Formats: sequence, C-alpha cells, structure tokens
Amino acid sequence: MAEMTSACREIRRSILKASRASGHGHIPTSLSIIEMLCSVYDTMKHDPINPKSPDRDVFILSKGHGALGFYAVLAQYGYFKAEELSTFGAFQSRLGCHPDRFKVPGAEVSTGSLGHGIPLAVGMALAFKLQQSSRQVYTLIGDGEANEGSVWEAVMVATNLQLSNLSILYDFNRSQVRSMHIPNPAERLAAFGCDTIEVPGHDLNALKVALATPHNTVRAIVAHTTKGYGCPTLVDNVFEWHRKSPNPAEFDSLMKELDRP
Repeated sequence: MAEMTSACREIRRSILKASRASGHGHIPTSLSIIEMLCSVYDTMKHDPINPKSPDRDVFILSKGHGALGFYAVLAQYGYFKAEELSTFGAFQSRLGCHPDRFKVPGAEVSTGSLGHGIPLAVGMALAFKLQQSSRQVYTLIGDGEANEGSVWEAVMVATNLQLSNLSILYDFNRSQVRSMHIPNPAERLAAFGCDTIEVPGHDLNALKVALATPHNTVRAIVAHTTKGYGCPTLVDNVFEWHRKSPNPAEFDSLMKELDRP
C-alpha cells in the first residue's frame, strides 16, 4: 500500500482531534476514504470560494456516516476554516453527524440513509447530459451500503443511459464481513455494464490516474481500503470503534500510531 502523504496524514489527525473534542465518531470509516476524497477534489472542477458556481462538478458522499472525513477534506481544500471541525456534532453546529446541504459549504446532498446518494448522483448526471453540459458527477459509496437494492437499481439505470459523466468510487473496506459481505464488487459492477477499475485505495496517484482514464460509460473505481487506515488499534478493532470517540489516553495513543512512518 502506498505511503501516506503528509496532507492525508494531517487530515487524519484533524479527524481524531475533532472526534475527541466532540465525543462523536465513525472514525474508522472516515479514515478509509481520505485518499479517495482527495483524489476527487484534486480532479474535479470546484471552487471553495464560490461553492455554488454554476459550472462546478458535483461530489456526493453517499455513505453519509463518513461525514467527519468529508468535513476534514473540505476544510483542507478551503471550504471553511479547520478550527470549525472541533464543533462537529455540537448543538447548533453546521457540521452535523451527517452532511446537511443547507448548512455545509461543498455538501451537494444531505445524506445518511444508505443507498440514497448514488440515485441522486445518477439523476444529476442525467440532467447534465440532457443539458449537454460538461459537468461531471462523482459519488462515493460504501461496501456495506452496497447491500441496499437502490444502489444496484441506480447503477443499472446509469449504465443503460451510458452516463459517461458519472464516476462511482466504491470503498471496499470489507465492513460487512459480519453480515452480507459482497466479495467481488468489481465483477458485479462490470456485469452491470460499468467501466470498472480496481486500485489500491490509499494510493493517491493510482486513484487520480483511474479518475483521469477516459471512459464511454459509467466509471466504477473499486478502491481496496483498510477501515481505520493509519491507526493499527482501529484496524484491529474496527467493530469496537464503529461509533466510539477516544478518551484522552486513547487519543494520545492513536495520534502516536498515526505519526509513525
């Protein structure tokens, strides 16, 4: 797996700090998506100074419970000050435990109910196609979320319409191993008609190359990721840490793990 970049490491540090300050979490799932998010924001057309620019590309975090990771990346790219991350989940904070499109700059859709983000992405991509617009749509789904039938219905519609302006990033962090795990998502996405690529999910360069590769229909990128990436304690105990926030001693230990080469 690729070495973590300094920017991605700093984003992960900010996630741990925000979780410690707020008492809220979903840390492991947030840590698994950082390189995917950064690759999208390095690729797509967007403007943090004018987040509603009419010619912007669109990103939708379909797995809305990864909001803390999403917020940390938005702060890194200048959508709001990093200090605001400490308000995550607090009373009257705009940074709720799921993204709210009416409150968070850069959040295009309010997500949280699994399986809802990707159908909205398909609808937006179709609208842009009908408008003959060059705008692109990117959406990130989780492997647990892929148990929802609406995910596959949306993929089927998108490939039938040959929405080449849609890119799906699949966070294959194997979070569903205790239930209805899908062991071969790349094969299934390809069978549904997607132009599918598998990449190491923490390799920023590999992700950006995959996003930049031309495609004539829906692009699906299956990113092989590690839930809790960067902190062995989280990787080894992902179910214990599903919603857990670290106490002071745990926070110090996790930060030291993250800082190791």
